[in-house]
This record gives sequence, structure tokens and C-alpha cells, in this order.
Amino acid sequence: MPDTSPDRHLLQRALELARSGTGLASPNPYVGAVITDAAGNVAGSGTYTYDGVTHAEIHALEAAGVRARGGTLYINLEPHAHQGRTPPCTDALIGAGIRRVVASMADPNPKVSGRGLEQLRAAGVQVEVGGLEPEARRLNEAFARYSRSATPFVTLKSAMTLDGKIAPPQGLESGDDPQEGSGFSGHWITGEAARAHVQQLRHEHDAILSGIGTILADNPLLTDRSARPRRRRLLRVILDSHLRIPLDSRLVQSAAAERKNDVLVFCASEDGVKIAELERHGLRVETVPAAGRNARIDLHAVIRRLGELEIISVMIEGGSAVNGAALAANIVDKVLLYYAPLIFGSNASVPFAPTGVLSVDSRLRAKNIHLHQFGQDIAIGGYLRDPYGD
Repeated sequence: MPDTSPDRHLLQRALELARSGTGLASPNPYVGAVITDAAGNVAGSGTYTYDGVTHAEIHALEAAGVRARGGTLYINLEPHAHQGRTPPCTDALIGAGIRRVVASMADPNPKVSGRGLEQLRAAGVQVEVGGLEPEARRLNEAFARYSRSATPFVTLKSAMTLDGKIAPPQGLESGDDPQEGSGFSGHWITGEAARAHVQQLRHEHDAILSGIGTILADNPLLTDRSARPRRRRLLRVILDSHLRIPLDSRLVQSAAAERKNDVLVFCASEDGVKIAELERHGLRVETVPAAGRNARIDLHAVIRRLGELEIISVMIEGGSAVNGAALAANIVDKVLLYYAPLIFGSNASVPFAPTGVLSVDSRLRAKNIHLHQFGQDIAIGGYLRDPYGD
């Protein structure tokens, strides 16, 4: 696609509209659309939200009215040509007389990818694809993973000191809520800006996953405190093989008080009494197989089940055991590691329990590295798996 200034500007606007659907579109993709009239003036725009049903390009067409004829559609994702909850958008675009479509990327779903673009071209519409594609791919990476594998996109987040430690040596009192922002002894490891970014990430995900070790040690709530609207409450997923979660923990008490069905415990226990007790407190409990020498919960079974529940994105905020197990199981698509200007020393806790996954023959290498700075803290992100690959 020619990188002309008006096209780039209007595609950027479409991406901004798509981002405004964060928390509101899952399990479908984020889509924003802008339509200009034949003279190049903006005539209409739209954003997709799941509950709103109507697709972004249809919103834009409705706003543009007759001015859409002879105009151009700018959109971050290929218009769909199949019958779903709504009729094909391509039919509406052709019927409205759109003469040109500028899209950032094709649909990542291999079952439908390219069909919309082909139908538009067959109808004589000029189609150009590829503008701002890297940004568009990042925006819908969770949808890409889910549409290609029926499993969620998994991000592993951890905060640590410069010497790679997530908690002080044993014997020092833990803070009330380290995994809510990575703190200890009433103090945070990372600063306010980094902690605010974590809340933003929680808002962007459908679920947050942690282990029973974190619940017992830190008593977290694991909630989305971004204060931004979301269609579904953040699902709080706990791995608890033997159902050790205390009934007086903040997690259980919040589930009992709110009755929002937003805490899901995966276990390998057949203790029907404890399961019934937790369910009476408002938690959902599901038994999954145990795997490996240590009879730990099968993380592949967990991820498959979350996919069945239409959870398309999961952020892991666990301790070293869960982090290490997730890497060893190769379920992590993306890592995001926050570093604070602190040093805890050699006896402090490390972010990944020994699993053998980092041996010379099986080490993991992150790709597409990106850096962020939050005050005095830095974050390093990278991809372990390509969500657009097989």
C-alpha cells in the first residue's frame, strides 16, 4: 500500500478507534473503521463492540449515509465476507458504492482469511493491504492465537530486581499484596507508573492466572483496577492441585461477597466436600488431569478449557513455580519482565523455578524484543511463539 500521508493518517485513526474497544470486543477482534467521501473528507467512523453486535464498517457506513458512494474505507482488519452474528460486511460495502478499501491486514483466521478482500476485488473495488500492519498485528494478536488454535494468547508477566529476584530472602515479611504490583514488607518493588501499566494489562486480558503458592503467601485479589469499562469481568484463575485455598482469603471472600462468577479454581482433587464448600462461596471449581513427575496440574488441559470458555487472552501473574511450569509446558506466547533498580542478593526468590527448560538444548529465545521505561523502572518484552503461526 502506498505510504501516502492521508492514508497513513486515516489508518492510524482506524487503529485508535479499534483500541477503544479494548475490554469490550472479546472474543472477537478489535476493529475500527473510517469512511471518507469521494472528495477525501471523513464522512463516518465506527468501532466494534461485542455487545453492540454491529461491525465497525457498518457503523461507519450508517454514519456516512449517501456520502459513502465513491468513497474509501480505512480499516485495521479485513472486512468479513461470511455470515456470522451479522450478515457479510462486504455485501454492505459493495452495495453502498465504496470504491476503495485500505486495510492494515487480512483476517488471521485461516478459515476466512482473504475471502473478504477477494469478494471486494471481484466487485471492482480497489483494495490495498499492509499499511501499519505491525501495529495492527500486535493489536489483534490474542484474536489471532485464538482463531488459529482455539486456545488463548498467554502473556507471562513478572516484576523483579536488577539481580533477577522477585522477593527478598526468606525471613523477611512479605507485603500484603506483592502480585498486585510486586511489593514486599509494605513497599513496592516497582514504581507507581509500572504498577499502573500492570493494571492496564489486566484490563486488556480476559483472564489472570496465578498459583496457590501466591495465594497463600500474598493473599492477593487479582482484580482489574483500571477503572475502565469491560464487557466481562476479569476471570481470576487459580491453580490449586489439592484445594488448599483458604476460605478466609481475600480472593474467596470477594467471590462470596460479589457472586460474579469470576473466580475459577483448577484442581486435581476429588475432595467433593471441599469442592462443594468452595462452590457455596461463589467459586467455580473444575478438576483437570495431573501430569509430570510432580503430579502438577496439566497446563495444556487448563489452556484448552479456557479456550472452550471463549477466553482469548490470559496473563500469568504467578510465583516461580507457576512461571517455570508455564515455560516448561511451552504455553507462553509473550513475556513481559519489569526490572526495578533494587538488588536483593543471592538468597532471594527467583522468577522461574528450575525446570530444565533453560538447558543449552532446550533454552527459549524471545524475538521481536521491545523496551519500555516507567519512571526508574524498565520493562523488556518479547515473543516466545508467533500467534500468527501454527
